[in-house]
Amino acid sequence: MKSILTPMITEKITLKNRLVYPPMASSKATEDGLVSVETLKFYDNITRSKNIGLVIVEHSYISIEGKASPKQTSIATDETIEPMKKLVEVLHKNETKAILQINHAGSAITKKITGEELVGASAILNPRKGNIPKELSLEEIADLVRKFANSAKRAKLSGFDGVEIHSAHGYLLNQFLSPLSNKREDEYGGILKNRIRIHLEVVEAVRKEVGEDYSIFLRLGATDYADGGTTIEDSKIVSVELVKAGVDVLDISGGFCGYIPEGVDLKEQGYFQSLTSAIKKVVEVPVVLTGGITNIIDGNRLIEEEKTDLVGVGRAIFNDYTWSEREMKRI
Repeated sequence: MKSILTPMITEKITLKNRLVYPPMASSKATEDGLVSVETLKFYDNITRSKNIGLVIVEHSYISIEGKASPKQTSIATDETIEPMKKLVEVLHKNETKAILQINHAGSAITKKITGEELVGASAILNPRKGNIPKELSLEEIADLVRKFANSAKRAKLSGFDGVEIHSAHGYLLNQFLSPLSNKREDEYGGILKNRIRIHLEVVEAVRKEVGEDYSIFLRLGATDYADGGTTIEDSKIVSVELVKAGVDVLDISGGFCGYIPEGVDLKEQGYFQSLTSAIKKVVEVPVVLTGGITNIIDGNRLIEEEKTDLVGVGRAIFNDYTWSEREMKRI
């Protein structure tokens, strides 16, 4: 029986255990998005116990108009590579594998942060932020696909063990997936096959840049938990297509509901487990479960019960650097 202590071995990555620190914004980068001394200290602190198998580093923007918040990390230019190398060195020193999450926030931003025009799948109100973006043209979509690919190449040059494409929490790719925000009438809108077209193009372009032996994760907003939004039945179909396209690991979270669905029992350990359980039944790649896990015994149980392959513990570790050292002793 697998447990949280069981190594995870794929053709592209080997993790010493199944404990994951998921992507959480530390807001410690410089104003222009470069990894700072404070960033390095933060990640050194949370991994120095050497008990975490994988760190998925917080979302880094692929272009300035996709920047979500002040002091967010950037992977938009070659200038970011050398500082990112220092971060990877810290994580590898502390015996954890490192994945970089790459993202474009779409209409989930403010012009005050970027100084740029807001863009999105459709020129309609963002269900989560209330912004109305400019609808992306076909040429602009193609340019964004290239930016995702270029950013993934920079992540590889920085020494990361893989890259995670962000399509959750109401950000740009999630805006294309969800019928709440995608009202396009071209090949990128309407039926589910069209709404995931940009995802498949991004995965294909990223794979071309990083090669066949490099891990590609994708964080999927599997359900919007809203009338007319994405459902788990949609996401089961999407997951199969993403794996066919080349995704190696699916990191499951919420869509426009964010990382905490409305009305969820915050005392439930792993409150997205119904989503990961459903997706595990239709794909053969590993899945990551996050959501309210604060107790290692419960996290271990979720793996033993085959609700997930990897367990993400975010807030508990973010708030207490000693959590993994203390909790892993209980297994």
